[in-house]
Amino acid sequence: MTKPRLRIGLIGTGFMGKAHVFGFTSAPRVFELPYDLELHTVADITPEAAERARATLGFAHATTDWRTIMANPEIDLISITAPNALHKEMSLAAIAAGKHVYCEKPLAPLAQDALEMTLAAEARGVKTQVGFNYLCNPMLGLARDMIAAGELGEIRGYRGIHCEDYMADPAGPWTFRHDPAGGGALADIGSHALATAEFLCGPVTKVMGDCVTMIASRPDGKGGTRAVTVDDVGRAFLRFGNGATGSIEGNWIATGRKMQHDFEVYGTRGALAFSQERFNELHYFSTSDAKGRQGFRRIEAAPDHAPYGLFCVAPGHQIGFNDLKAIEVAGYINAIAGKAPEPFSFRKGLRIQSLVETIQTSSREGRWIEVK
Repeated sequence: MTKPRLRIGLIGTGFMGKAHVFGFTSAPRVFELPYDLELHTVADITPEAAERARATLGFAHATTDWRTIMANPEIDLISITAPNALHKEMSLAAIAAGKHVYCEKPLAPLAQDALEMTLAAEARGVKTQVGFNYLCNPMLGLARDMIAAGELGEIRGYRGIHCEDYMADPAGPWTFRHDPAGGGALADIGSHALATAEFLCGPVTKVMGDCVTMIASRPDGKGGTRAVTVDDVGRAFLRFGNGATGSIEGNWIATGRKMQHDFEVYGTRGALAFSQERFNELHYFSTSDAKGRQGFRRIEAAPDHAPYGLFCVAPGHQIGFNDLKAIEVAGYINAIAGKAPEPFSFRKGLRIQSLVETIQTSSREGRWIEVK
């Protein structure tokens, strides 16, 4: 039986644009999806870049004007991986045209913008997705299931961290990530730590933030320098609705760290530890183990942990970052078809941006703030 076709327009062809394309092309080969996915049109800044992206990524058409993608009635879904400051304008245009929107995080530089985008999408009835694909890891799903099942007992503590070193060099140039509107390490990568914290332990109800700028200026690309006012390191103490307390950190000057998206969860009956740098493993401690035999034991990702088995038939062979994007795309496509809820909708993206801004406010004011 022929499936209905879902035609995709992509805006932005950098690393995340390619990751989105990997998800769109891999997901139908791994999962039984309700649509056939077609790479219709890709947009980039110059004709040369757009045509190169069309040829290498497998799109049928290319353009330098992203607005033509919005206006094209053949296109059903818009994938946005352009710089953060453009997310709002592009998303609102897509929503107004009645198209589904898959937007990389952060959803928007400011929570008020994210709210406008969320309300517009909900009013128009389109399906939305924000790119938080780390949450698609089967090991994170297992961790959440173990917590929900009470295997760790009452949750007492949580520690989350997302550290990388791509801004560690003070000679590195000022970029859009340093824009005071929505920039900084907490917004850029600490948002992942916050999303993971709530994914595992439920709603955060109160925060105390500490956001620090360590590199005060950077080259502006024109022979001068430009002041940096956003945080290089953003930290927060957290209190959760379930009574647990904890902390998160987003740090983009962590020398030597490439992808330290880690967490630890402590309960009355056990604990979990995870590192994104070895993300096919989850480490579990149980107080029910015999004395003299206690310790963290490794749970290795395997076909028992869906949907790992759709990618690989045996444990130990491992899945990768782009496979998480395929899982994210599959969940989103099923949501578009009405077969499942949106995995991480604009409203959930708004929630994370609101948390970021509450932590930033707490840091400026030096006090605990309740999360609305």
